Amino acid sequence: MKKIMHPYDITHETDMVEPLDYNRQSRLKDVDRSFKAEITNIIRLTDMEKLFQIRMVDDNDWQRFTFLPGQFVMLELPGYGEIPISFSSSPTIKSTIELCIRKTGKVTEALHRAKRGGIVGLRGPFGTYFPMEQMKGHNILLIAGGLGLAPLRAPISYVIENRADFQNVNILYGARDPSNLLFDYQYEQWNRIDDITLQVIVENPNKAWTGPVGMITKLLDDVTVPPDQTYAIVCGPPIMFKFVCNRLNAMGIPMQRMFVSLERRMHCGMGKCCRCNIGSSYTCIDGPVFDFWTVMNLKEAI
Repeated sequence: MKKIMHPYDITHETDMVEPLDYNRQSRLKDVDRSFKAEITNIIRLTDMEKLFQIRMVDDNDWQRFTFLPGQFVMLELPGYGEIPISFSSSPTIKSTIELCIRKTGKVTEALHRAKRGGIVGLRGPFGTYFPMEQMKGHNILLIAGGLGLAPLRAPISYVIENRADFQNVNILYGARDPSNLLFDYQYEQWNRIDDITLQVIVENPNKAWTGPVGMITKLLDDVTVPPDQTYAIVCGPPIMFKFVCNRLNAMGIPMQRMFVSLERRMHCGMGKCCRCNIGSSYTCIDGPVFDFWTVMNLKEAI
């Protein structure tokens, strides 16, 4: 009789010296490999979002677990299920990973009740990523709406850690109202870095708000960049992509130099449930990161 393995029974192949590559369909046989991890810290960002800092229980697992900005992980809460979540932290930090989770369903509601020391499972990383190496030597526009700042935080960290490799950087962030702003404790830090400009806008200000008001495209009025020397990363609700990317295209930036994340369309993360199907592609296998030219040629992508 075949032994049934618990998902946390991890087998280490002694002859495997490279991290597992989960970004190829031919390697999908490896996706059942799960890493046991512990919640080490929880930071309340808003009434709906929390940032979870998570580390592997077995320190040796970090030697095989690497990711790139834009990729995602399958997070399992035993007894409730698992969900795909994009990384919100720098890939160079080996002590923990950070995942920003919005309370929207059974699994996420249970996670929001979790405490430090809680045990979860991690599978991955999966998916395509932002081509940061390709962007080196260029200006970067990092544009996020709402929860989109969570996956954008990974490329922001990458740019900061490799600041000498990039030209001017503009971070544009929009939210519905000030109470929905994520990672506001980092804004001053980002603005202090040379040649990095952060602009934040809200649609519905409160009495204390002194910043700009309106849609995020309004922030582009004050941005002047050479289009042939600029890349853009856009994260947020799909409805935002068309308005922002069309505006960028009007500024002369080619669609092939704009990259978006369709992480919100994912469900199982493995291409099995078919709920993330867009045209002939699956968001979880062929994405979640696409260039905007590809998105515009995928039926019902946005």
